[in-house]
Amino acid sequence: MATQKRSRVCSGEDEDKEDQKMEQFYDLIRNFHEARNRRKNELRQREEIKKKQNKTRRLDDEQSSWVPTFELADFTEEIEFRRPPIIFPSPYNKKEDKKKQEEDDGLDLKLTL
Repeated sequence: MATQKRSRVCSGEDEDKEDQKMEQFYDLIRNFHEARNRRKNELRQREEIKKKQNKTRRLDDEQSSWVPTFELADFTEEIEFRRPPIIFPSPYNKKEDKKKQEEDDGLDLKLTL
């Protein structure tokens, strides 16, 4: 009987230690969540302040009064090129090369029904 009481007392102490460890663990998690939420709120407040500052800057900046305008004379002038235009080579036709290769091979290797 004495051994049973000892085991009960030990198990009771173990349970208390386990409970304390669990409470510490949950306290750590709670503190982590609180710190994360505080940081999130700080960042959100900074963003709001920046947005307000940007809005006030936009309102404070003067808009330029010059608006570009075009007239017909701008487009009717002759364009003078500095050097002659580049002459591109004619497009390469791959179909003709394939036909020539088929004629050169002499054997028709295509499977047809």
